[in-house]
Amino acid sequence: MLVIAPLRVARDTWPAEIQKWDHLKGMSCSVAVGSEKERLAALVKPALIHIINRENVQWLVEDSGLPFRYDMIVIDELSSFKSWQAKRFKALLKVRPGVKRIVGLTGTPSSNGLMDLWAQFRLLDGGERLGRFITRYRETYFMPDKRSLQQVFTYKPRPGAEEEIYRRISDITISMRAIDRIKMPECLMNRVLVRMSASEQRLYDQMRRQLIIQVKDREIDAVNAAALSGKLCQMANGAVYTEEKDTVRIHDRKLDALEDLVESANGKPLLVAYWFKHDLARIQERFPGARELRGSGDIADWNAGRIPLAVIHPAAAGHGLNLQAGGSTLVWFGLTWSLELYQQTNARLWRQGQQASTVVIEHIVTENTIDERILRALQDKDETQAALIEAVKAEVRA
Repeated sequence: MLVIAPLRVARDTWPAEIQKWDHLKGMSCSVAVGSEKERLAALVKPALIHIINRENVQWLVEDSGLPFRYDMIVIDELSSFKSWQAKRFKALLKVRPGVKRIVGLTGTPSSNGLMDLWAQFRLLDGGERLGRFITRYRETYFMPDKRSLQQVFTYKPRPGAEEEIYRRISDITISMRAIDRIKMPECLMNRVLVRMSASEQRLYDQMRRQLIIQVKDREIDAVNAAALSGKLCQMANGAVYTEEKDTVRIHDRKLDALEDLVESANGKPLLVAYWFKHDLARIQERFPGARELRGSGDIADWNAGRIPLAVIHPAAAGHGLNLQAGGSTLVWFGLTWSLELYQQTNARLWRQGQQASTVVIEHIVTENTIDERILRALQDKDETQAALIEAVKAEVRA
């Protein structure tokens, strides 16, 4: 069997889980991550399970020189194969006919809408249920939404399309929520509001209205709506990048709020999610003991309770990692527009095996900024990037 997973999940979670369960004792596995030499050595090693990270799927199929001899594949985080244009999807599709059984696991199969489902089910059933070609799937179940002349930017489902898609995939799809089947801890969502000073708010409002500001003799501008969203998010967090990628500090309001949370935790471990690199730098400057969870040793130390303040990036640690043994409080220092990353990061602590009776998710939100719109979109489960553009429009109009 071949297991395909995100890097840290492949390297740390799968081998650890195999060792954890009594009924899996004696099941051999070989983890093929690292350099090409290390991957090749792991893949030629006799084992019931070979585990590889998803970034190396194309290499395995096309460049490794090894025969693809697996009769079963498990894709952990199937949603990472939702793009039919991705090289990993095309590579796996080449060898799919020779695979007898394939299983896909994901908690967020359609985080950006139903269009995401086609590529995932194309791998699972060869196109039997949703069709062999994306164009046919799109024409059958969707209609153009936002467009400019002949160019279509987004699609929306046709009336009744959602129900028909679910009906077609229902025989090979099972949805199980942990909260329905096992005793899960209570999950409390809190909002910690911070407020900029009048001068800081004026800078933010100027960027929002004019797409350009002057700070400490440095000019900072945004060229489009997406760039403006990024600049406003950075300013809400307390710092902003210049065109030269230097960091200009705006305020420390969120750092002060985080310090209050650390003190009120009274020694209880906190996991902090950041978004921009300057967020991480400023957090570690304020809290010299803050440690980013990157490697296996970091994750082991966190779960052993040896890290009082851990820092993670949702895109790097949002999927599959078991972090519930190390703490029960997650602090969002900087928010993300991605509903998938948001939900997956929360699930690192609020999951099976969490021993605390309550998991607390803290959101540090800067008042009168785009933070409030992002959090509202996440809470409303707005699953499209259209929320980003609409929020920026609203900010500019305001």
